[in-house]
Amino acid sequence: MKAERTSRTAQYMAFFRALETQRNINDRLFLDPYAVHFLDSKLRWAARLSKYSIVSKYISNTINKKIPGALSSGIARTKYIDELLQKAISNGAQQVIILGAGFDTRAVRLDFLKTIPVIEIDHPNTSNYKAEIYKKRIGQIPKNVTFLQIDFNKQSLDQLAIEHHLDFSKPTVVIWEGVTNYLTEEAVKSTFAFISKFAQNSSVIFTYVHKDILDNPESFLGGKKLLEDLERLEEHWTFGFKPEELPQYLNLFNLQLLEDLGADEYRQKFLPNRSEKGYEFYRTVFATKQ
Repeated sequence: MKAERTSRTAQYMAFFRALETQRNINDRLFLDPYAVHFLDSKLRWAARLSKYSIVSKYISNTINKKIPGALSSGIARTKYIDELLQKAISNGAQQVIILGAGFDTRAVRLDFLKTIPVIEIDHPNTSNYKAEIYKKRIGQIPKNVTFLQIDFNKQSLDQLAIEHHLDFSKPTVVIWEGVTNYLTEEAVKSTFAFISKFAQNSSVIFTYVHKDILDNPESFLGGKKLLEDLERLEEHWTFGFKPEELPQYLNLFNLQLLEDLGADEYRQKFLPNRSEKGYEFYRTVFATKQ
């Protein structure tokens, strides 16, 4: 990520949520009235015009041509993680930590989190911008949210935890969405070691890309072009897992794999009537502390 700006991919995810929010109340998966505030003027204009069906169709077709399957995958994944998060809270989680939070708005848009402490950890550029947007366009930083700043490839989560007195004794749900594919192998390993320190009944919800997208991008629809586009944004992907190897890897950190769904699976689960192909390499995982 360029030092002078926030993550472009974080803004695209907010754009996808803003588009979903404009859909008919009987058709949309969720409501996120905050997402539009994180968009630049061009994307904000497009999101607001998408309430008209002809504009919505044009935007969806344009996105799907450039990044096949990304829109439906992103929307379905958002809903899927919302449900996994609610399950973790229902099972006794007492705090939420969002690693690489981007423009995630769960702390303000999900009613079941209103009384739960949410700690958002991200790169200073994105974190500072997000805090500024909350103050200027929403009115205040939500009382249940704490912003902490880190560069995951250069700094230690353990040191951050010491400096800010993170409570490892509380059952915690960690969300790690859209991040692992940008990190080094060592950074991923150290982050899982950090997650494993939380109390019993803690859980982690994270995403990853199939390792084959890095080694052979042509094997996935739209894979080669996507990686080329990410290179131009200086947000290139560096890490992935092979699904069959993940359970054993997680066991190294006392984590038990409960669910591991690919984009096709969670699209079919939540958007069976919105047929799009692509993004099969993106996966979402739910695991608990053994």
